[in-house]
Amino acid sequence: MQFRDIGVLGAVIMIVAMLIIPLPPWLLSFLIIINITLALLVLLTSMNMQEALQFSIFPTLLLLLTLFRLGLNVSTTRAILSEGHAGGVVETFGTFVVGGNVIVGLVVFTILVIIQFIVITKGSERVAEVAARFTLDAMPGKQMSIDADLNAGMISETEARRRRENVSREADFYGAMDGATKFVKGDAIAGIIIVLINLVVGMIIGVVQLGLPFSEAAALFSQLTVGDGIVSQIPALLISTATGIVVTRAASEGNLGSDITRQLFAQPKLLYVAAATILLLGVATPITDLLTIPIALALATGGFFMGRAKVTDPEEIEMHEEEETTDGLKSPENVINLLNVDPIEFEFGYGLIPLVDTSQGGDLLDRVVMIRRQLALELGMVIPVVRIRDNIQLQPNEYRIKVKGSEMARGELLLDHYLAMSPDDQDMIEGIDTIEPSFGLPAKWITESVKEEAEMLGYTVVDPPSVVSTHMTEIIRANAHELLGRQETKQLIDHMRESYPILVEELTPTPLSIGEIQKVLAKLLREHVSIRNLPIIFETLADYSKYTSDVDLLTEYVRQALARQITNQYAGDGKTLKVLTVSGRVEKLIADHIQQTEQGNFLSIDPNDSQHILESIAQEVERVSLMDQTPVVLCSPAIRMYLRQITERYFPQIPILSYNELESMIEVQSVGVVNVA
Repeated sequence: MQFRDIGVLGAVIMIVAMLIIPLPPWLLSFLIIINITLALLVLLTSMNMQEALQFSIFPTLLLLLTLFRLGLNVSTTRAILSEGHAGGVVETFGTFVVGGNVIVGLVVFTILVIIQFIVITKGSERVAEVAARFTLDAMPGKQMSIDADLNAGMISETEARRRRENVSREADFYGAMDGATKFVKGDAIAGIIIVLINLVVGMIIGVVQLGLPFSEAAALFSQLTVGDGIVSQIPALLISTATGIVVTRAASEGNLGSDITRQLFAQPKLLYVAAATILLLGVATPITDLLTIPIALALATGGFFMGRAKVTDPEEIEMHEEEETTDGLKSPENVINLLNVDPIEFEFGYGLIPLVDTSQGGDLLDRVVMIRRQLALELGMVIPVVRIRDNIQLQPNEYRIKVKGSEMARGELLLDHYLAMSPDDQDMIEGIDTIEPSFGLPAKWITESVKEEAEMLGYTVVDPPSVVSTHMTEIIRANAHELLGRQETKQLIDHMRESYPILVEELTPTPLSIGEIQKVLAKLLREHVSIRNLPIIFETLADYSKYTSDVDLLTEYVRQALARQITNQYAGDGKTLKVLTVSGRVEKLIADHIQQTEQGNFLSIDPNDSQHILESIAQEVERVSLMDQTPVVLCSPAIRMYLRQITERYFPQIPILSYNELESMIEVQSVGVVNVA
């Protein structure tokens, strides 16, 4: 335990001891000076902080200082009533500060109590209560704003985490301050009661026990009571003022002193107005000119020098800013920053600004956050932040989605319309013909007046934000394998290391490098297989990487290990999976053209043969699609990846599965055969 920790614990124990053990007068005087010093230090600290969280310990410190002050009150009361004196500090405040006049002292004490209790403490309590309420009410909005900035790429994950912690700490701080102000209020009430006890009981003790005349007992205990009351109320007033400053302080770039001087004297011309007013006050009233003229002269002089020091030429300011901008663009750091390419970008024309403007009801930023969370659960990878920006080169209602700097999709929205898609391609409502951007289906833009009619006719009706959200989701899902690089793979490995350290150590950096693991994961994502179950993937790679380093072959082993996941993905809750099987002739044709080399195996098939295979698949897929069934091609494990290579360019959405990738409990029903003449 450090020395400072022991010191704080010792101070708390001493405060408790003060409530029980009588203290000598010299020690009381020392502690009273310490009390005033601490109160002054707290006040100065509150004036020099830039935001409330910089003094986050204040609520707890306020409780400790209040307890310390009450402990001193108990000790001084004990000394006054038992010994008739409480040290030199109390006697000094009772004689020198109030001039030895008890009535003046009581009036000063009363004024201090009124200022603290009614003005400062009451106001601070109300401000703290309102601040706590509004801070708690604003927490969801602040959290959403942080998520939106993070999703838009304006801040990093570290900065977002720091801001979330600050929001949480701010809510805790103002909640604690709401309760801490009650300590100050209770302390003021306790001060009044203690003074009354000292005054009344002191005179009774002086007359009854000490045998003093009533006038002498009243003078003695009144002087000590007034001294004790004022010496305790001064630090209490300082602490109350500090409390008011803390709860009314808004975040800024400077402390209270710099903010006051910068903002109060921000307009030098106003000093001339104030100087003229003070001068007129001296001329038009009996107030002596010797008092008003120096003040007016000081104000006018200050306004003159402040006006000269402030740059008032807008052209000069603009020229200075242009020079700074030009110099900044010339620096090599800014040129390098231009080379950065965002993983995902969403650009839109100025007509679609309401989509992202929260003040106009736009919720696209929140939808993007939900898209990233949904795809993280679905794909098993962290989707990079989506850079959202407007682009004046696009049409007003146009948008485009880019991946790694390349445009992947483009669309157009009508914000005051709804997109309606017919279930049977029948044209039964009026609207603007268009194509649904995500799946290329025929659709119509309809007005809100037609929306209810379209829904009754069985149309699927969606609003523009849902259209663009679905489009963005499909683009990210289709290009997830491009978004998973070595750096992202390293993050997944580090995450795995926390729970499966032995497994990670066995797999990497030998026998597989991060690049080889990344290729396996990317191949899985390319065929829409989730990599969320990393333990199974890593276990399989650790088992088979001892025998082969062929990434394609390792991917096939991983797919077979994920058989239950793949089966559920395509069969769902059903027990039957309808597939297109590959004929033995096609399988033999592909197997006979697999070439084996030292660098790995590859398919070398005649273009005419591959064209016949593609035509057969196209015919079967079209026939099955007319039956409202999702086509799945099933083949033997030996040719699966080679058949995928043939169909990948022309039928990227059609899954190619092998028999080993299906669970034994699933019933496979063939609805067509891929064959060649």
